Amino acid sequence: MHSRLVKISLATLITTAIGFSPLAVIAADLAPATQTEKAPIKKAEKKSQKDKKTEKKAKKKSKQKAKAAQQ
Repeated sequence: MHSRLVKISLATLITTAIGFSPLAVIAADLAPATQTEKAPIKKAEKKSQKDKKTEKKAKKKSKQKAKAAQQ
């Protein structure tokens, strides 16, 4: 009777360990995934800042050309 109880408890422990191992891997992988998602967002923000600068320069040049044409 004692050996059956030991076998059943050992089998239960092994089964739960196997069941939880994929969850542990998923939990460990979540941190790097969030870092890789943030990187493209920062690059997109930088690109938009560059676009804003080029638009500003284009507006400034067009204003200068308009002033020169009026004079």
